[in-house]
Amino acid sequence: MSVETPIVQVRNVMRRSVVTIDGLATVQEAIAKMQSENVTALIVEKRHPNDAWGIITVQDMVRDIIVTGRSPEDSNVYEIMTKPLITVPSEMDIRYVARLLYRTGVRRAPVEAQGELVGMISLSDLVLRKGVL
Repeated sequence: MSVETPIVQVRNVMRRSVVTIDGLATVQEAIAKMQSENVTALIVEKRHPNDAWGIITVQDMVRDIIVTGRSPEDSNVYEIMTKPLITVPSEMDIRYVARLLYRTGVRRAPVEAQGELVGMISLSDLVLRKGVL
């Protein structure tokens, strides 16, 4: 007799706060916002309703600013962000999210409900908050 594993949806383990930034902001402004909000990634706001969200992470800053010697004061977020993003629906089973993030090499994804950002989910959230293990 097998026991079914209950479905745990993304909305039950996601982080509800989403910190955003304008793509025209400087990387220095993004760093300051990350520090003040205690996050390692910012969602880059859409320019218009049919646009896609972007993301800027600490890894982007290391790769495109520190390693290359660019100035964070003279570089804009849109120059180093990743866009478009992989987003996941809030009702998705976390087992599928874990598989998606792992297979795509993505560490975190915005969570959507009715076309609006409602949270963020990361590999760390899946293991540490609710747990897929």
